[in-house]
Amino acid sequence: MGVKIQFSQSYHWLNSWILANVIQLATQDFCERFIDYRMDPGRRLYDQMVMAARCGVANIAEGSARHSTSVESEMRLLDTARASFDELQGDVFNFLLRKKADVWAIGNPDRESIWRMQLDKPNYSNSYLHDAAIHILAQKSKFDPWLDNSTPEVAANALLVMCLRENKMLQAQIQGQLETFREVGGFTENMTVERLEARKNQASMSGAPTCPKCGKPMLKRVQKKGRMQGREFWGCSDYPHCDGILPME
Repeated sequence: MGVKIQFSQSYHWLNSWILANVIQLATQDFCERFIDYRMDPGRRLYDQMVMAARCGVANIAEGSARHSTSVESEMRLLDTARASFDELQGDVFNFLLRKKADVWAIGNPDRESIWRMQLDKPNYSNSYLHDAAIHILAQKSKFDPWLDNSTPEVAANALLVMCLRENKMLQAQIQGQLETFREVGGFTENMTVERLEARKNQASMSGAPTCPKCGKPMLKRVQKKGRMQGREFWGCSDYPHCDGILPME
């Protein structure tokens, strides 16, 4: 496959990042309207909820920006984002418990509407930041009948369902990255392939001997262990699939 460095802000096209931004805006508005001094005299709950939403967005962006150089880091950061939305979900759930409010069950018409709401596909121009802002607000407007509801129980339930939905999206995204890693490896593996291919080409052009076993170009290697440690020799460029060697004159 080789090493390819992709555009580091391609996360703007991810539905998980777009929905995360909607949740962040909704959380900020929810806290401003309903997390008052009587419920949260020290503003710790307010800050924790807002920061959980913010961390979710930030970790999706950072993880996706690392896709080219470390799939492992990408998966870790996406999992951190998922944990942030789990934290936010827990705070919203506790809010409903304190209000002794009903938590929407599966099958509730409002819950099902939010769960099944389709996000539009981004269609950005070269001014992608400008277009992304318009797109995110347009997607948020689809959920505003619930998020902007004057009844705190409705707004909280809507936010709860959206956190669950975001969690599912991130889970699928992490699973997809894992499958990609299994098929093509990560940055470290592909850098090794690039280096070996470059050395093979260099060996072919420099007149290195061919392997007596498979006929492929040989590479200069150094004995790393044993009585002959430090000695140079020719080793097959297809090692470990082929273990052909020749002494170096």
